[in-house]
Amino acid sequence: MTRPSQNIDQRLLDAGLQLLPKTGCRNLSVRRLAEHADVNLGMFHYHFKSKDNFIRALLLKVYEDMFAQLEITANETHSPLENLRAALQLLGRFGSSNRYLLFRLFNDAMAGEVVVTEFFSANAPRHLKVISSLISEAQQSGEMAIVPLPQAIAFLLGAVMSPVLLGVAVLENGAVAEHIAGPLEAGVLSEEAVNQRIDLALRGLAPSA
Repeated sequence: MTRPSQNIDQRLLDAGLQLLPKTGCRNLSVRRLAEHADVNLGMFHYHFKSKDNFIRALLLKVYEDMFAQLEITANETHSPLENLRAALQLLGRFGSSNRYLLFRLFNDAMAGEVVVTEFFSANAPRHLKVISSLISEAQQSGEMAIVPLPQAIAFLLGAVMSPVLLGVAVLENGAVAEHIAGPLEAGVLSEEAVNQRIDLALRGLAPSA
C-alpha cells in the first residue's frame, strides 16, 4: 500500500491557520478543513485521528515558533531593559499578527473549551517565566522600579495585549462606526501602536529619580 503524501499533514495545518481565526476551535468543521486543504477527509483521520489532536498540534506549532524566537531575544551585549523591551516587542508582534486567532482562543477558553484551556495552562507559564526573569534582571540592574513581580508582569503584558483583544472585540461586534475602524486599527491594533504602548509602560516602571 502506498504511503500517503508526507505534506498532507502540513496542508491541513496551513488550512487550520487560515480557518481558526475565523471559526475558533468550537466552530471549526473537520469537513470544511479537509475541503479547504483539498484533502480527502480520510487523510485527516489518518494523520490526526481527532479534531482535538489536530487543534493541539496546530496551537503547539504556532506557539513553538514564537517561543523559539523569544528564547533568543536576550543579548548579552544589551542591557537587561533592552532585552526586556525586545522580548515584549516580539510578543507584541506575535499578538498583533495573530490577534483574531488569539481573540477566538480567548473566547473558546471562556466557554470552557477543554483543549484550549489545557493548552493555555501548559504553555502560558513558559513565556511568563522568560518575561519574569527579564523583569527581575532589569530591576536588579536598577533600570526598573522595584515592584512586586506579578504586578510588573500584569502591567507590562496588559499594556501589550489587553487593548488588542478589546479592540478586536469592538470591531467584531460592530460597536464602532465604520469611520472609526481605521483609526482603531492603526492606533491600537498595529505593531507600531503596540510598540508605543511598550515604551510608555516601561517608562511607567522606570525607577524614581
